[in-house]
Amino acid sequence: MISWIPKTSSPSLKLLCLGAHSDDIEIGCGGTILRLLRERPGCDVRWIVFSASLKRRKEALAGAELFLKQAAKKRVQVLDFRDGFFPYQGMEIKQAFEKLKREFQPDVILTHQHKDLHQDHRTICDLAWNTYRNHLILEYEIPKYDGDMGAPNFFVRLSKTDARTKIDYLHRAFQSQAKKHWFTEDTFAALMRLRGMESNSESLFAEAFYARKFAF
Repeated sequence: MISWIPKTSSPSLKLLCLGAHSDDIEIGCGGTILRLLRERPGCDVRWIVFSASLKRRKEALAGAELFLKQAAKKRVQVLDFRDGFFPYQGMEIKQAFEKLKREFQPDVILTHQHKDLHQDHRTICDLAWNTYRNHLILEYEIPKYDGDMGAPNFFVRLSKTDARTKIDYLHRAFQSQAKKHWFTEDTFAALMRLRGMESNSESLFAEAFYARKFAF
C-alpha cells in the first residue's frame, strides 16, 4: 500500500494532475495514477491539460478516460493555450490557476519537473508552486530530445501489470504519436526499468519524481 499520502479529513483523496500538453500526464506519471486509484478507493481527481489541438484534444480525453477508470470522481479539462508560447501567456495561465485554486484544494499534485527544458512544462510547474504553497507537489519527468533527464529523489514502485498497462494505454490513446521514433514501448519501459533499478523495486519497475518539499 502507498503510505506516503497525507492523511485527510475527507475519506477521499483529492488528486490534481497537471500537464502542459496531451499525453504529458500519462507519460510522466500514468503508472503512479493507476496504483493510487487502485490502492486508494474513492479518489477525487482533477485532470487538466493546458494545450491541445482538435485531434490531440480527443486523444487527451481518451487518455484520461483510460487512466481514470477507477476514480470515484473525476473532472477532466482540456484548455486551449498556445503550444510553445506558455511563458508569453503567463497572465492568462495564472488566471486559470487562480480559478482552479478557488474550486479545488488537492491533497497531492502531480506536475512537470522544475528543470524541464521545455518552456511550457516549466511554466506549469512554476505556477503550480506559486498557486499551491502548502501542498504535496510531486514533479514527474518526461523523456524527450532536450536531454534534461536528471536525478529524481522520490520513487513510486510499480507492479509489472501497472507498467504494462501504462504502455498499452499510451499507445491506445495517442495514435497520432505512433510514427515518432521516441514514442515506443521500449522508451517507456526503459525509463521505468531504470527507475526501478535505482529504487530497488522488486517488480523491476518504478516512476520517479522530484519532491522539493515533503512534510508529515
